[in-house]
Amino acid sequence: MSLDGQHNAHVTDHVSDNAFLGVVTDGRFSQGLRVRLLDPAAVERLRVGSFVVIEGIERRYFGMITDLSLDTTDAALLADPPIRSPFLSRIVRGTHAYATAEIRPSLVLEPESDQPQPARSIPPHFARLRQATADDFALVFGQEDSTHFALGTPPAMEIPVPLDLAELVKRSNGVFGQSGSGKSVLTRLLLVGLVLADQVSILLFDMHNEYARAPTDQPELVGLLELFGPSRVQIYTLDDRTERSASARTIQIGLDQIEPDDIELLAEELNLNPTFATVAHHLRARYGPQWIRQTLEFDTEAVKEFCASTGVAEASVNALRAKLDRLAKRPYICETLDTSVIDEIIGKLQRGTHIIVQFGRCDSFLDYMLVANLLTRRIHDRYTEDVLEAQQAGGQSNLRPLVIVLEEAHKFLTPEAARQSIFGTIAREMRKYRVTLLIVDQRPSSIDREILSQLGTKVIGPLSDQHDIEAVLTGVADRSGLRSLLANLSPRQECVIVGHAVRMPVAIRTRQYRREEILALVRGWGKTMDDERHLRLLLGQ
Repeated sequence: MSLDGQHNAHVTDHVSDNAFLGVVTDGRFSQGLRVRLLDPAAVERLRVGSFVVIEGIERRYFGMITDLSLDTTDAALLADPPIRSPFLSRIVRGTHAYATAEIRPSLVLEPESDQPQPARSIPPHFARLRQATADDFALVFGQEDSTHFALGTPPAMEIPVPLDLAELVKRSNGVFGQSGSGKSVLTRLLLVGLVLADQVSILLFDMHNEYARAPTDQPELVGLLELFGPSRVQIYTLDDRTERSASARTIQIGLDQIEPDDIELLAEELNLNPTFATVAHHLRARYGPQWIRQTLEFDTEAVKEFCASTGVAEASVNALRAKLDRLAKRPYICETLDTSVIDEIIGKLQRGTHIIVQFGRCDSFLDYMLVANLLTRRIHDRYTEDVLEAQQAGGQSNLRPLVIVLEEAHKFLTPEAARQSIFGTIAREMRKYRVTLLIVDQRPSSIDREILSQLGTKVIGPLSDQHDIEAVLTGVADRSGLRSLLANLSPRQECVIVGHAVRMPVAIRTRQYRREEILALVRGWGKTMDDERHLRLLLGQ
């Protein structure tokens, strides 16, 4: 037998799909481990992001491949590779020329422990590297159950990788990825998991009308309303001409319900000058809830009288009047309302109904930002008041936790806006007042870094811009390894999950989001719950 054959036979004795692939040769705790691969072909089968296990003498380490490289023991091979002799190439390959893998251990299973803990040590020389098995995945990530939901499987395996939904909803979270990378599918899957787990209510601002029903250009998908029915999912719309659901409710907003703070977030969209806030607050203080109507009715003399008594400039008042007139002409705005849609929405959220706010043809950023900001500010005020009253009474609030889903989040969470907007407040408060955010965005570099660092879990799809990659890794350990991993994601249907909902960073291939598969998932979930009544509830029956 040739030397090459003897070497391959030796490897075959020790290497199989789930056997060891190589041995640790060097490394540092701060930089990761270097593993020499025994099988020359293993470097072709492995990929950056693979979940692997290193068997130490006393401990088992769980980690992720962050890099793959080719090395030699003799620099002369680089200057004069044996390409003219296939026989010599086979002899040298795997001995003097070999492949290595960089491994970042994240967790360790200590002796006499049944739960992995964060790794604070490293394995010794020649500890063996092997591919992870289904049992390893179950030990680290758990299995799907009433509070664990899988967004997908590892790229080269068919083993579900569940998120811990109970941990997920304790903090605000984010879904990021460039346009066309599948953010909407990831968000839909997350929302399906949250509805199934039934631990929180969801308020979803659906700017593009794509979550309630399958988009017209993607009929193979399924919307949340189609999946769970009107008993679980309720539509509110700004444009009843585009919503065909009999159970849908129309949102109307009275001018007397709009506060100066509601408009402050719209400074860029309305091209407001820096003095508008001062002028608006003066108007609100003088005229109360009717401040917008009174301002729009100003004549020249009224403007002069107001400016004389307050000291503001006439030009500022006239500029603000022109912007307020633009708001007043929106089709969902009326002069005054006796009822508030906020009370109705909060009541349904507390009963476990999930609310989707659709915008129909009122789909400009002005509409989106005004309505999302106005509704969220009042809902948060209501939740905050209830929690504080319960604390003063020595008890705990009974309010059902709420997750607010915000698309195009960079519009609300720029460094300037985040300091004054309700969304920045919610992201920083985490779950103190039982309200958290799920932000969905393709431009994380435009979002305030403090907000990004506060997110509990990030689901990150492909990002091509280096500024976006750097931003989305704000507050994350081992940024260099994850940066390499993000750079190697497939353009679609792959993502990296990092944060509190998973015990260690992991790359996955997103599960299919087609009508048949999702319906089967929901029905299968009901069976695992072993509760036919619960299944009927989930399906809106």
